Amino acid sequence: MSDSAAGRSSGDGDGTRVVRAGLPEPVKYEPTLPGPAFAAHYHLPGEPTGPYTYGRDENPTWTLLERAVGELEAPGQDGVETLVFASGMAAISAVLFSQLRAGDTVVLPSDGYQALPLVRTQLEAYGIEVRTAPTGNDAQLGVLDGAKLVLLETPSNPGLDVCDIRRLAEAAHAHGALVAVDNTLATALGQRPLELGADFAVASGTKQLTGHGDVLLGYVVGRDAEAMAAVRRWRKIVGAIPGPMEAWLAHRSIATLQLRVDRQSSTALAVAEALRERPEVTGLRYPGLPDDPSYKVASQQMRRYGCVVSFTLPTRARADRFLDALRLVDDATSFGGVRSTAERRGRWGGDAVPEGFIRLSVGAEDPEDLVADVLRALDESAE
Repeated sequence: MSDSAAGRSSGDGDGTRVVRAGLPEPVKYEPTLPGPAFAAHYHLPGEPTGPYTYGRDENPTWTLLERAVGELEAPGQDGVETLVFASGMAAISAVLFSQLRAGDTVVLPSDGYQALPLVRTQLEAYGIEVRTAPTGNDAQLGVLDGAKLVLLETPSNPGLDVCDIRRLAEAAHAHGALVAVDNTLATALGQRPLELGADFAVASGTKQLTGHGDVLLGYVVGRDAEAMAAVRRWRKIVGAIPGPMEAWLAHRSIATLQLRVDRQSSTALAVAEALRERPEVTGLRYPGLPDDPSYKVASQQMRRYGCVVSFTLPTRARADRFLDALRLVDDATSFGGVRSTAERRGRWGGDAVPEGFIRLSVGAEDPEDLVADVLRALDESAE
């Protein structure tokens, strides 16, 4: 769905928003985006009543970035708070471990990010019951009874299934559960979970938000003041804070987010359409393909379909040869960067995928060049 189709007022488009998100009021002779504030402590005479007291609690560079992320995830919404973290897993862990207690029940996606099984082990060690269900077909609806918190990951990584956020949020709330949505793969320009009824939007800013593969970052955005106070307290306790340089780099990178997302999403569709014609490719997934199983739900809640395409080649050896033959695509993990990357996801051992499963993250290269490189690599990797 295009930005215009989603509806907006004059001057409120995504491109306009991202280039100005979080910027302070202009001051003569001052930079538009102030540089990073490197400070462990601040001048603090008398009672500590000001906004900045100690570097583990607050930082002016975080403040501007948090404002920017909040403006993207929840534009025009009052009472929404944003907190930045050292990584996406720090952000997700902060929501889970700040909201859950021994005896509580949490619902996680069974097909989510590969670190979630480690999280499950730790939650269960603390006496928390963990239930799982796949993302597709809103399967988590069947395990909501008695849950305190539900984590959705949509689109899922790496399988690219999509669930109906609004439907699941309404059902979870009817059961008395909070809902957190991992918005990493979609980004705030792809979907806004809080507008769809979620209580938290969490994401790894390491990926497409910052987009250059040089920053580890995470964030949590929430509308409930008490719940967010607990998240903030968790950040303070464990010290899972980003460095000021990372926060500044992230804020700087947001200015090009709309340009990058639009280019990467349109090229990802072109790559997916080209792969659809190849007989050796099976299990092709991209939510923007009209015949993708997730397309109907995705088109109702997503404004852009993301930069990741997944598919399976016949064997592990064929997949390895394909990756080796690529010239414009780096064999690397992670996704969302301006340089295309791909990997045989099964090499990590944490995802239930075939040996020949490929996760391809489309970058900002010329679409014709990237499609040609992928097709050439498929030809060269054939036995």
